[in-house]
Amino acid sequence: MNRLYAPWRSDYTSKTVRAKDPNATKDECVFCFVSNSKKDSENFILKRGKYNFAVLNRYPYNAGHLMVIPYSHTAQLESLSKAARTELMEMIAHASSVLKKTLNAEGINLGLNQGKAAGAGIPSHLHFHVLPRWMGDTNFLPLLSDTKQVSFDLNKIYKQLKKAY
Repeated sequence: MNRLYAPWRSDYTSKTVRAKDPNATKDECVFCFVSNSKKDSENFILKRGKYNFAVLNRYPYNAGHLMVIPYSHTAQLESLSKAARTELMEMIAHASSVLKKTLNAEGINLGLNQGKAAGAGIPSHLHFHVLPRWMGDTNFLPLLSDTKQVSFDLNKIYKQLKKAY
């Protein structure tokens, strides 16, 4: 599917060499790079927990599309400690609440794709998608031209959500 507007894409993808490789190491992982950086606003990090962090997705399906990501470079949910899994779920619940209150989301899609065969875009590092939805948030463009229109400013959405966190 094509994007009508995604100028930040080239800078973001250049930070890692093998992000889509299921065997990518911690040193090659964009999520590890972002989590280790101290530039939270530049990387759109909304909240840091002890084991996980919440970040605005740079390749959103809709305005406010977030991800909750463990700091641990692992592809498998069962590899995380019970404490990390518990915090992960709490952060997902909090993200859902923030999206409903701040952006008036009418629904939320939660997604986890474990492994390349399951559709994970970055299969070497576990991550949950928290996607706000609204009635009628789709239109004819994906059907007619295989194009998804995303018409919002990531910086503006980040500031709104950061304030809510």
